[in-house]
Amino acid sequence: MTLYLNESDVRQLLGMSRAVEEVERAFSAHGRGQAVDIPRRRTRQPGGHLHILQAAAPEIGVIGYKAYYNKPGKPLNTLLHLLNHAQGHTEAIIESDWLGRIRTGAATGVAARYLAREDARVLGLFGYGRHARTQLQAVCTVRDIDEVKVFGRNQDAVRAFCDEMSQQVPARVRPAQSREETVRGSDIIVTMTRAFEPLFDGHWLEPGQFIAATGSNALDRREIDTETVRRADVIVVDSREVAQGECGDLLPAYENGLIYWEHLADMGGVVSGRWPGRTSDAQITLFESHGMALQDLYAGAAVLAAARERGMGVPLPMMGPEEK
Repeated sequence: MTLYLNESDVRQLLGMSRAVEEVERAFSAHGRGQAVDIPRRRTRQPGGHLHILQAAAPEIGVIGYKAYYNKPGKPLNTLLHLLNHAQGHTEAIIESDWLGRIRTGAATGVAARYLAREDARVLGLFGYGRHARTQLQAVCTVRDIDEVKVFGRNQDAVRAFCDEMSQQVPARVRPAQSREETVRGSDIIVTMTRAFEPLFDGHWLEPGQFIAATGSNALDRREIDTETVRRADVIVVDSREVAQGECGDLLPAYENGLIYWEHLADMGGVVSGRWPGRTSDAQITLFESHGMALQDLYAGAAVLAAARERGMGVPLPMMGPEEK
């Protein structure tokens, strides 16, 4: 039976703690060579772009893809297709706007678990949009955050964001007075914007900080400067293959010979123990996140299992291979 799950179903069935757990499993499988992830492919057309990500996760019996159409001014149309890895039939079709947001935040949560200091208490957040919400929730899920400083260009929107998120996380969430204040004194710095120029000066960074740069998923977009890359003692990407095609943050450093793609650690390697991650409290660590279909598959499979247990979703009239 193919099950169709809508956005409301997904929101009921997948919370942040479970999302972090599933994304960590996805990273681990990738790091152990037990899963395959195919970088995003884009079909660009005037007025809209179609994006497709694919992956295979044999250890949970799933192969599949996520497709979404991004048209300015229109709601995001995004669907995750889960297929049975052994039998080939479609297990589920899941509306995945929220799924994409929560797994993107969860990836930062996993990175913070491995790359931020255990005693991290202060978060500096650049951004106040829909993805910034799940970034904040994820960091607060894995670390005991006391204070969150939020910076953005629209002060009214920043204040509204702080008021909203103060009700959702056990931390004081307040507007930052400047970009520099957002960085200085923060144990964790998260960027989730659509910036085309660096958001802060890398000279402001302090020993022991963890930076999660999560908004730049195109080569012409950039949230951090070359000084930040130069000062990072540890640089981890979610996928080297994805980073080479999408990481506008690291491209200038690569072109200047500061980094080499093949030498970068990936998060799967850190989670599975092939790369060390943070090894001292004084290190500055950097995580570059661009998104992997594998994260969608693990999160989606958890949603599907929970939906079956609770009898949720709409069965679709699609035949399995044994019925054809």
